[in-house]
Amino acid sequence: MSHKTSRYAKRDFPVDEIRRFLEPGPIVLVSSAWQGRANIMTMGWHMVAESSPSLIACYIWDEDYTRRIVERTKECVVNIPTVELLDTAIKIGNSTGEEIDKFEAFGLTPARATKVKAPLIAECFASFECRLFDRTLARKRSLFIWKVVKAHVARSPKYPKTFHYRGDGIFMISGRNVSRRRLFKPEML
Repeated sequence: MSHKTSRYAKRDFPVDEIRRFLEPGPIVLVSSAWQGRANIMTMGWHMVAESSPSLIACYIWDEDYTRRIVERTKECVVNIPTVELLDTAIKIGNSTGEEIDKFEAFGLTPARATKVKAPLIAECFASFECRLFDRTLARKRSLFIWKVVKAHVARSPKYPKTFHYRGDGIFMISGRNVSRRRLFKPEML
């Protein structure tokens, strides 16, 4: 069976704006803690770097308050919010934990982690406790590689509605799921 695939007429596009097409992952909230004070950072620049061990790579700008915390503690929690927290995630990203307690200011609940000191965010669908695995590119490229040491995921819904930043203040909300499982080789699932 032949399927006709669309062809697209393309235009020149500014290379410094291509991120809006390449940021496929959901916005996450990175929680951290230092000297009894918890913080939250909104993040869109992350990716799975390896599955075994489970590694997450993420960009943390050298001017971020979170950066100073995670460089000291070498741990954090990557929390995945659902669409209900979209406006809250924007507000978190527009503020600094140096000036406010983001948990209190935005009505979020810190929950105890089991392997790290940074808190989970109870209102997030999933929370991944992480320890710093590799910081080789941190100084030069602000890229940190984290090892997930414990994962907490809600039982329901099976496919939560997450939000993904497209740049220019626009978000994509995850949509319907389509199974193509039958096309995969079992070892590629």
